[in-house]
Amino acid sequence: MRGLSVEFGSGVERVTAVRGLDLDVRAGETVAIVGESGSGKSVTSLAITRLIEHAGGKIASGRIGFTGRDGRVRDLATETPESMRRLRGPELAMVFQEPMTSLNPVLRIGEQIAEAVMLHQGVGHAEAMAEARRMLERVRIPEAQRQLTRYPFQLSGGMRQRVMIAMALSCRPRLLIADEPTTALDVTVQAQVLRLMASLQRELGMGLMFITHDMGVVAEIADRVVVMRNGEKVEEGTAERIFDAPEHPYTRALLAAVPALGSLATERLPVPFEVPDGPSPKPQDTVRGSPVLEVRDLVTRFDVRRGIFGRLAGRIHAVEHVSFDLRPGETLAMVGESGCGKSTTGRSIIRLEQPQDGTIRLAGRNVTQLDGPTEKLLHRTIQYVFQDPFASLDPRLTVGFSIAEPIRTHRLLAGAAVEQQVHALLEQVGLTAQHAQRYPHELSGGQRQRVCIARALASEPRVIIADEAVAALDVSIRAQVVNLMMDLQSRFGVAYLFITHDMAVVERIAHRVAVMYLGQIVEIGPRQSVMEDPRHPYTRRLLAAVPVPDPRRRWREQEVDDSEVPSPLRAIGDLPNIEPLVEVGPDHFVARHRVGGLY
Repeated sequence: MRGLSVEFGSGVERVTAVRGLDLDVRAGETVAIVGESGSGKSVTSLAITRLIEHAGGKIASGRIGFTGRDGRVRDLATETPESMRRLRGPELAMVFQEPMTSLNPVLRIGEQIAEAVMLHQGVGHAEAMAEARRMLERVRIPEAQRQLTRYPFQLSGGMRQRVMIAMALSCRPRLLIADEPTTALDVTVQAQVLRLMASLQRELGMGLMFITHDMGVVAEIADRVVVMRNGEKVEEGTAERIFDAPEHPYTRALLAAVPALGSLATERLPVPFEVPDGPSPKPQDTVRGSPVLEVRDLVTRFDVRRGIFGRLAGRIHAVEHVSFDLRPGETLAMVGESGCGKSTTGRSIIRLEQPQDGTIRLAGRNVTQLDGPTEKLLHRTIQYVFQDPFASLDPRLTVGFSIAEPIRTHRLLAGAAVEQQVHALLEQVGLTAQHAQRYPHELSGGQRQRVCIARALASEPRVIIADEAVAALDVSIRAQVVNLMMDLQSRFGVAYLFITHDMAVVERIAHRVAVMYLGQIVEIGPRQSVMEDPRHPYTRRLLAAVPVPDPRRRWREQEVDDSEVPSPLRAIGDLPNIEPLVEVGPDHFVARHRVGGLY
């Protein structure tokens, strides 16, 4: 790539998103492009595939030289749309950040992968479906044959991302562009997928352009690193040089924002991120006394029906006898892999899913059986912050209206006082009163997540369930949002159930940690005890898979467990083995079994 510039709009509204970019990717090489939102990373990838024209942009100048399998060098900037259609798939492939918008919601997974194989490899349907199954197995999707017949909405975010990777790799491309491909994945699957991509790269001699904001992932996979800011390349070098001796202040700031697991081993309380010019909240000790939320033996299962008559074929044991307490001013981090039951636990507490058994007490009141007053108490006292802020905000409503809605619903204020409270909430989360007039699409991802936190605070809750609330944010934005949540906790005493797969963030924000595996809590205790002295094999497996921001320690072949997590789907009447939690230290409890002993 030489002198690439990409523009959006025209005339006085013209915006240059990428300016004069030079970049090389060789066969068999991994080049990581890093930078925050708006730095031009994704625009660069869309320019290479020429999908930029479908996103309202255009290549203003520059050359993109691509050497195909036939040895011919093409300038992708000037290729015809028909020629680009032939190149996309067998020569160029791309994995997008948000798999739900990249997969067709009305087609089964198998058909979508087979379609690409049939189109570009010229094989029949049966052979293409067999190849689709092989690719799903290669990206470690359990029960690959059964998953072929499922629709995208029936898979978790991590599973959908693995489907996208399988589809992109099915045609063995010369160049794979991966745009934040592991953002939605938990640490163990992320480690497996990174190793899978590296092994396929060695096998196929494939060039890999890896776009990410996770410097730990960069250290694991990159040969060279390109740092972008405001549409320009500010630094380039080998991974070792960038990590050892970053020259540009922006590169140094990016590396400083990377949370290193184990760096807070001596700290008993949560520690805020160091954010330049940002608030630095004081670590909050938990409030002793009665728990604000008590969950006892929570059970949530889903029936699986098959055939034209809807025959009951099995049951997914999503949450099995989960018990925990949450005190005022405390953050309990719930961690585990995709499908372990973390989100279902949170959704069951606020009745987005209906539990089959168990007791939920809120501020001493039993809210297990909902009637009018109990439901009102539940919906006001507990609020939920979802992973994707764009999907959880109504695109037709202004930000101010969305925040005001719970205030009006619970009749907390009326008239002009509502608008004043909305402005105060926006300022509390680091935005301005002017943001109230904007729509969600006019805000960045980090700003949208702040709006969701402001909306959650509007009903003056005592508990906020944050479900992967910072997973998709840049490292610096993530640091700001985590600090914001800690600051709000210290000011208002709100308790957080923080559902996440990011162990480094857990070390920053949590007072206690609960580790879930196949619907059960297998270890729970103070953050310091669980992170520094993990007793359960599964907890140790999770911690071993966390990327280390050091290129010299990559590919810890012996440390990353590649064993497959069993499926939570069981035959009717086949109940899982529930082992009691045994106290192994002060307030530190562990289930006494091997990982394989659960199922």
